[in-house]
Amino acid sequence: MDAVLGANLWWLAGFLLDLAIKITALIVIPKGRKPTAAMAWLLAIYIIPFAGILFFLLIGSYHLPKKRRDEQARIDQVIATQAAGYDEPASAGEWPRWFERVVVQNRELTALPAVDGNAATLIGDYQGSIDAMAADIDRATSFVHVEFYIVSWDDTTRGFFAAMEGAVARGVDVRLLADYISSRRVANWKETFAELDRIGVRWEWMLPVKPLEGKYQRPDLRNHRKIVVVDGRVAFLGSQNLIDRSYNSPKNLKRGLQWQELVTRLTGPAVTEADAVFCSDWLIETGEALEPVPARAIAPTGDLTCQVVPSGPGYDTENNLRLFLSLIYGATEKVILTSPYFVPDEAMVYAITTACQRGLEVQLFVSELGDQGLVYHAQRSYYETLLRAGVRIFLYPGPYILHAKHFTIDDEYAVIGSSNMDIRSFSLNMEVSLLVRGASFVADMREVEQGYRDAGRELTLEEWLDEPAGSTFLDGLARLTSALN
Repeated sequence: MDAVLGANLWWLAGFLLDLAIKITALIVIPKGRKPTAAMAWLLAIYIIPFAGILFFLLIGSYHLPKKRRDEQARIDQVIATQAAGYDEPASAGEWPRWFERVVVQNRELTALPAVDGNAATLIGDYQGSIDAMAADIDRATSFVHVEFYIVSWDDTTRGFFAAMEGAVARGVDVRLLADYISSRRVANWKETFAELDRIGVRWEWMLPVKPLEGKYQRPDLRNHRKIVVVDGRVAFLGSQNLIDRSYNSPKNLKRGLQWQELVTRLTGPAVTEADAVFCSDWLIETGEALEPVPARAIAPTGDLTCQVVPSGPGYDTENNLRLFLSLIYGATEKVILTSPYFVPDEAMVYAITTACQRGLEVQLFVSELGDQGLVYHAQRSYYETLLRAGVRIFLYPGPYILHAKHFTIDDEYAVIGSSNMDIRSFSLNMEVSLLVRGASFVADMREVEQGYRDAGRELTLEEWLDEPAGSTFLDGLARLTSALN
């Protein structure tokens, strides 16, 4: 064959393959995706076709495997059946119509109802929250359920592990779930899980990536929930992992970074909903069915109305995003947001800026420093839009990373949990949020928010417009990559 002809044939074959990839991508990628995510994937594939398509095949599916999603749907049906006999909360007659619709939406998506008679306190002290959990575990008589994104046995958590050991010795059933990828990234993870084996805790990995054992899904789908339930009478929910405040990371230690968290200690009937989330995860990972204590069997402890809202790729839609949007659109006076990783989608940006245009007071608390470069720069790319709309942005100072995840609406509604306000938490992570109606709880949140203001400083539009062009270029580039989900 003539050399020139051969070269031309190879060029033609390459051109046709590239064209086929691009046409296929146009057909496949937009289906079921948000336009921003579809455009980001198409851009990646068009610029780097072969690498782009391999990358898409690896992490392009943001849902868990169908078997797991079917199991989640089956569990939700069981929860719905168990909750069918629950009376409407006595406080429902006092709810504004918009809030009633939010509660209905949450129940439709998760099967978990709102329940009255709860009490909740906030714990912002890092060691103090772990010690509080350990103290309740020391009083356990029946079971302890522990679920964390990251679990580590270190000087900070040693008391928690000792409490679990004591509970096992008393005959208490202690179960623990840990995210497979994230907990194994910790330097001493082998020692941590060897210690759990030694003290007799029954533990399992969440979302294990073990293709040879038939356990595989997109490897960056994570279970990001943080839940501790003791005897069905007390639960802890929030942003904090079970690890030292520096995360025992050499780069964090070098920079002197410390994590600032917020956890709530919950009592009352809503504790059983937190336990239902744990039991669902335990069933999916182990095949063992556990029976949560019925909510009607738990005596009221306070005057808060609460509803637990799980979310994640096991569901058909983004439960947490829908909750957040509904609350922001229902607000009439103020919206105060706290999120360490704030990379909103278009719907969230419109909700927040529309709140400003409706004359509401809108504030956002974020960290001045970042521990994840891409996320940090993607977050910064939204500052100008928010500042121009009238959002007041407060920067929490280093060496602390403000890792707390919560927000308040007016003076009566609040959400606290594990979910960031970013595309990852909305689509890729399994999260859990606690919706609270109660002026006393929001008043406690207000004190926390004022502490953030006192510690940090407000970012102004004038200051932001003086940012170097190189930094804002990186911000925009990172924003593009954030849409790849």
